[in-house]
Amino acid sequence: MKPIQDQTILITGATDGIGKLAALRLADQRVQVLIHGRNPEKVTAVVAEAKNSSGNKKIEGLSADFSSLSEVRRLAEEILERHPRLDVLINNAGVGFADERYSRDGHELRFAVNYLAPFLFTHLLLPALKNAAPARIVNVASAGQYPVDFEDIMLEKHFDGIKAYRRSKLSLIMFTFDLAEELKEARITVNAMHPGTYLNTNMVRRAKVTPLGEPDSGAQAEVFLATSPALEGVTGQYFNVRTEARAEAQAYDPQARKQLRELALRLTGLK
Repeated sequence: MKPIQDQTILITGATDGIGKLAALRLADQRVQVLIHGRNPEKVTAVVAEAKNSSGNKKIEGLSADFSSLSEVRRLAEEILERHPRLDVLINNAGVGFADERYSRDGHELRFAVNYLAPFLFTHLLLPALKNAAPARIVNVASAGQYPVDFEDIMLEKHFDGIKAYRRSKLSLIMFTFDLAEELKEARITVNAMHPGTYLNTNMVRRAKVTPLGEPDSGAQAEVFLATSPALEGVTGQYFNVRTEARAEAQAYDPQARKQLRELALRLTGLK
């Protein structure tokens, strides 16, 4: 990898919680940080905070609602026009407990934002990542995983928000393992991580769960996976914070991953 101060790192969902703290840490290291969020006003505020606290002027804000696949496409096009080289992509954006049941495209919301959006976004940004190789992709998943039921992928029969979240995060890990195999020759590593259990974030507080830790530990882990020389060449792994761990069994099932990949290609319209 290039020296840290010469890298361009994009982090999604970086206006709150773990993502915001990771972005601030990267700004302190003089990285060119691309900060994404859904709310343009919050993006502007975090960019200003990062610049003021770090003195780093190489901070840029980006806004898009990842519950809309057309907005994902629009943002990817915008990034490719302005940044032909991307050293690291951190897919941090996610939704847990929400009032909405469906995305703007009519898909189950957690499956759409936590899996379909990063699936599409990552594929669209591959040209910039390949231009910068060696490069890294970090997918922020969860230790809370549950097998995907392909007979009820959108949970129309038996909806459960917690189960929907856990399935979406396992789907992201399955995508991680697939993409790691695909990109080995391109010198792009792809890993997934659990940032920590019930950290003190808006998502956890909204779920009315008592926090068990502070979000900065998760932010440190994200930055570690994104930048540490110790992980050079490490790919296709799932980390529990900073330690390699074992994901739910379905993640290692090639047939299940193939079925999920084909579904995602169809739903996102990717070739």
